[in-house]
Amino acid sequence: MWAHGERASMASTRTRRFDRLVDSGVVAVMRGMDPDVAIEAVTALHEGGVTAVEFTADTPGAMGMIREVAGSFDDEVILGAGTVLDGETARQALLAGAEFVVSPSLHEDVIEVCNRYAAPTAPGIMTPTEAVRATEAGADFVKVFPAATVGPGHLSALKGPLGHVELMPTGGVGLDNAAEFIEAGAICVGAGSALVDDEAIAAGEFEVLTETAAAFVAEIEAARGE
Repeated sequence: MWAHGERASMASTRTRRFDRLVDSGVVAVMRGMDPDVAIEAVTALHEGGVTAVEFTADTPGAMGMIREVAGSFDDEVILGAGTVLDGETARQALLAGAEFVVSPSLHEDVIEVCNRYAAPTAPGIMTPTEAVRATEAGADFVKVFPAATVGPGHLSALKGPLGHVELMPTGGVGLDNAAEFIEAGAICVGAGSALVDDEAIAAGEFEVLTETAAAFVAEIEAARGE
């Protein structure tokens, strides 16, 4: 059993991590990232104002990249693991230095592990039933995925009866629709290829990531009225 002080400390840590993630406005999804350029890519995104980064667990060497990045940025960047499908992978990612966990689908064992480690977690959902199940299992927010398939209107529809459920649309989110998702009720958005340009990275043009990150942040801030 946790002592009262320990429970309070863990709750504070979890809340602080969640707030930092939301403050970023955008979670950069790094899929298939080359470990040799991970630090440069995260640095470029950070310089553009995106301070939440997710390495997908199905990327070769993902845990090593999480460990390396976690040791290089301290509190400047909140680091997460994505495409997590089971509790053991979640545990490995958190021990490597991840501070939040995202899944494309709903796995209650992942939520349980994240709660144990005071880490915010977002299981993937599409329907109201899944959203409620995820929240009742202890998820802090949910990943509406794939978001482009249903569009911002789907988020508005979910928020109607489920105003307490926090939504992060991911999958097909770009500069052309990020603001619409925020206006529909999203607390932040997840962006992959629209933000993390593989061709620019391969060419060593990291300034492209910085410019795109800044454009995403500007869109989010405008939609929030900041």
